[in-house]
Amino acid sequence: MSGGCRALAGQWNNGFKIMRSKYAALIAISLLATAAGANPLVDGSPEAGQAKSATCAACHGPQGRSVNPQWPSLAGQNARYLVEQLKAFKEGARSDMLMTAQAMALSEQDMRDLAIFYAAQAPDPKVVANPASVAKGAALYRGGDQENRVAACTACHGPTGQGNPAAAYPMLKGQHATYTATQLRAYASGARKSDGPTRIMREIAARMREDDIMALASYIQGLK
Repeated sequence: MSGGCRALAGQWNNGFKIMRSKYAALIAISLLATAAGANPLVDGSPEAGQAKSATCAACHGPQGRSVNPQWPSLAGQNARYLVEQLKAFKEGARSDMLMTAQAMALSEQDMRDLAIFYAAQAPDPKVVANPASVAKGAALYRGGDQENRVAACTACHGPTGQGNPAAAYPMLKGQHATYTATQLRAYASGARKSDGPTRIMREIAARMREDDIMALASYIQGLK
């Protein structure tokens, strides 16, 4: 191996180690918060949230189970994550013609009430993965892709896609593949910035190929 190749390989290895250390530190912080008794729930009223969800139901379904794969299902999603995303739409970290307008009209208490309501709903158990891409999607979700420095999804989202409410990492299982793939592309392009200053999702998604995104999104859709 030439000196230039050795130097390049060293840079890649060092970059992967730094990225892995960053994720390990974030996971440790979330575990410490849970151990310390951090309450992942939000102070809101599910009854008030249900009353306020009438407008949301047009896209997300009456119980948060969307039938349009372009719009996310919200049923069962952890409340902290939902509140953070509504704030992201209101403050500009996320942008969508419909959601930005809706979020602008919500108070923080409205967001909490809606989040508690949707968190209490049961996800749709009928969604499945594409059998042709399950093996590839599972490998990416569970083990990542070291060659391209893509971290495993299980580190933050759990082995079954249940997420981490204490750290506000979203539940992924059962989410529409079309929606998940769209969000990964938005992170990759930098259009979505709701991962905050850590840039975790933007860094990961930017290293993924389109076929990886499609396989992973389909696998996530089939998680139970």
